Amino acid sequence: MTVPSPFRLARLLIWWVRDYAYAAHWQVRAVLAPRGEAEYRDGEGRAVLVVPGIWETWAFLRPLIARVHAEGHPVHVLSALRWNGRPVEAAARDVAEYLERHDLRDVVIVAHSKGGLIGKYVMAMLDPESRVDGMVAVCAPFSGSRYARWLPLSSLRAFSPRDATTLLLTRNAEVNSRIVSIYGEFDPHIPEGSELPGAENVRLPAGGHFRILALPRTIATVLAVAGRAPRRG
Repeated sequence: MTVPSPFRLARLLIWWVRDYAYAAHWQVRAVLAPRGEAEYRDGEGRAVLVVPGIWETWAFLRPLIARVHAEGHPVHVLSALRWNGRPVEAAARDVAEYLERHDLRDVVIVAHSKGGLIGKYVMAMLDPESRVDGMVAVCAPFSGSRYARWLPLSSLRAFSPRDATTLLLTRNAEVNSRIVSIYGEFDPHIPEGSELPGAENVRLPAGGHFRILALPRTIATVLAVAGRAPRRG
């Protein structure tokens, strides 16, 4: 086994500390200011629907949401997901129902972590009218995480590479070409990484699981995808 150099270890430690500092800051902000979702729904650009990760509310992604909205895109969030602790399939059905109820079309899903699995489930199995044009997924566990089996909560053990939903989504690769997967060099939660076969994979020279959400390259990629012409057009 190759032992990382002291320089590499120091860089990983810095990434880790910055990542959890970012997560702690925005979790507190999300709790203190949990509402306001309606203010982001106006705009002339392509509609964007945001799906957070596990134990995150939509407000955790507020920095990215605010920037995308400022560029003219209506941004939709689902308060019904709350802290997003339910199974992927159940959350995906909520997303699909929201798309239909609001008659949203040519939507770009922007998802973090578990949200990427939810978004792919919607695209692959719950979108007969092709309302979702594509997805940008940030640090999504498409291949699961080997750490999951050691975690005490069933909601976290569901990210095992052997989980039935993970395996189902892995086998269904037809929608991968409509997904942009963004991730860093190091993810303390997903040692397998977030590379998705057939997708547009964007590997950033950074590390972490949360702070990547706010990096300029991540935001620029989201805006670029949202600014593209719909595929069916």
